[in-house]
This record gives sequence, C-alpha cells and structure tokens, in this order.
Amino acid sequence: MTKISLILCCTLLAACQKPAEPPLPPRPALVQIVGTSNANNSMVLVGEVKSRYETNLAFRIGGKIVERKVEVGSEVKKGQVIAKLDASDTNLNASAALADVRAAEANRELAKSEVERQRALVDKKFISQSSLDKYEAQLKTAEARLNQAKAQAAETNNLSRYTALVADRNGVVKQIQAEPGQVVAAGQIIAQVVDTQHIEVLVAVPESRMTQLKLGDEVVVKLWADKNKIYTGKVREIAPAANSATRAFDVRISVLNADQSFKLGMTAGVSFGENVADEIIIPAPALTQVQGKTSVWVISKDGIANPREVTSGQYTETGVVVSNGLKVGEMVAIAGVHTLVKGQKVRPQVEVAP
Repeated sequence: MTKISLILCCTLLAACQKPAEPPLPPRPALVQIVGTSNANNSMVLVGEVKSRYETNLAFRIGGKIVERKVEVGSEVKKGQVIAKLDASDTNLNASAALADVRAAEANRELAKSEVERQRALVDKKFISQSSLDKYEAQLKTAEARLNQAKAQAAETNNLSRYTALVADRNGVVKQIQAEPGQVVAAGQIIAQVVDTQHIEVLVAVPESRMTQLKLGDEVVVKLWADKNKIYTGKVREIAPAANSATRAFDVRISVLNADQSFKLGMTAGVSFGENVADEIIIPAPALTQVQGKTSVWVISKDGIANPREVTSGQYTETGVVVSNGLKVGEMVAIAGVHTLVKGQKVRPQVEVAP
C-alpha cells in the first residue's frame, strides 16, 4: 500500500467515528439539612374553658315547683335556696308522724306505770312472777313502737326539708331547666351551678402525643380573646381511654392564675412541650426501603448520594422521628428518593426545615 493510500484510509476511519457525548449534568435533588429543635416537638391545642365542678341540682322528692329564687347568671352561696316545692303534703305527713310519736309515748308511759304497779303486787305476793313478765313484755313493745314512730317522724321531717333545693357550693347558675308551676320527679335536673373559682381548659390530645404527657406537667395557656396575656396551667387529669368519637384523649388543664378574663365556654390555646427533649425529625417522604432496611439518602457536600440505614420512631404532625443513623448538619433527600442510585451525582436544592 502506498503512502497516499494509507493516508486516505486513516482519513476515512476518522470520519466514521462519532464524537464523544458530553457527560450529563447532575440532576437536581430536593434536600433538607438535618437539625433539632424543640419547635418541631411543641404542641399547641385548642380547648374550651370549663369549671372543674359543674353540679346538676335536683330535688330528692317529686312535687310541684312553687318558687324559683335564681336566674341564669345569678351568683349563689353554699346553702342558698334555689327553688321550692309545694310543702302542703309533706307538712301534713310531718304533723301526722309527730302525732304518732305522741301516741307512742303515751302508750309507753301507761305500760311503764302498769309494770311498776305489778312489781309492787309481786313484792306483796299478791300475783305471780309470770303475770309481771307479761306486763314487762308490753312495756318493751311500747318502747319499740315509740322508737319506730320517732324514726318515721325523722324521715318525714327530712322529706319536708327536701322541698327546698339548696346550692352545694359557691358558684354561678349556668342552666335552669324548670319553671314555677311545673311538676317534677325526684332526680330531675332543675339547675346547674358551676364553680368559677376552679377554672380549667379541656383539650383533646391526639394519641401520637400521649407518650409525652404526664400528670403535673406545666403548660402555657392563652385566651384567643387576648393572646398577649400568658397564663400558667398544669395537667390535672388525663382520660384513661380515648374518646370513641374523636379517638383523642380528653385532658384537663388547671389554670393556676386565672382572672376575670376567663369566661366559661371561651376558646383557649394550650401549648405543650417545654419539657420535651430535642429530637431529629425528617419529612416522611425521606424514608425509603433499601434492601429491606429503613434508609434515607444522604447527600455529601460534593453532591454524591448514598443510602444509609436509620432507626425511625413515631410519626408526628411535622414528620418522622429518627433516633439513630443521622447527625445534625447532614443533608438528606426528601423527594424522589426511589429514583436515586448509589454514588449518583446530584445538585442539592436545600429546603428550609419547618
């Protein structure tokens, strides 16, 4: 082959080869920088202002209401009369019971005198001991009937007192469910009195947060009517079972420094979590399964993606708690993690953690 032919062959071969394709640019990846903050664990719930003591008052006997002495919103003191029933029948029964007592007392005195006379006759041997025993038995019977009459009279007197409905504690009348002239049954609710000196806030806590609560925890309470003023509260009661309708747990918060601003039925915000430890929380989409293990994709500073096994905990409103496998300051992919491959070059786009 001549030199010219060789040059022509090389030129043709070079012309047949395709030019090398430039490398693809790194694909963008939405990432978040791992951090810890109590704000991620804080919990603010909305509740209703209530009284710790809400007493439903009812008569212990039935009858016709002849008088009502309070209105809704009236302040009452312990022992104050709320309403009265017609006492005509109970007064007559009390008088009859008292008459029975007087009759029983007279019979007892007569039986006692007979026993004394019979004892004198026995001493003089005019009658036998068996005759005296009969009169002593009559005396015991008279005494028993007297005791019975006194017990019935006491019961009747109680019924007479039950015609007046009185308040069991200081408070405010919240509801009235009966009017004068109405005939009511024993136990039928007439009025509700609430204690305004013991104010609470009732909130419904989701089951995912119940492990963070315990009796005596201090919380922050703010009224929606005045969010600038802060009140101190304490967890007083935690329901042992979830509400069947809401699947949340009813928690009662005692307000330690409540003032006149608190009105029953108002809306209040309760902030929990001041004693909650810092935790690492990442968005739920950041978790994936790599070879059957719970993992996240960690993005290095030079943009290389690699999977890493982590230990995940409970789910919260802001994400998933990671107890092991991540450090503060690392970047994790939070979107499209199922499309990443080990060692892939990416271009991180940081999303600010909430």
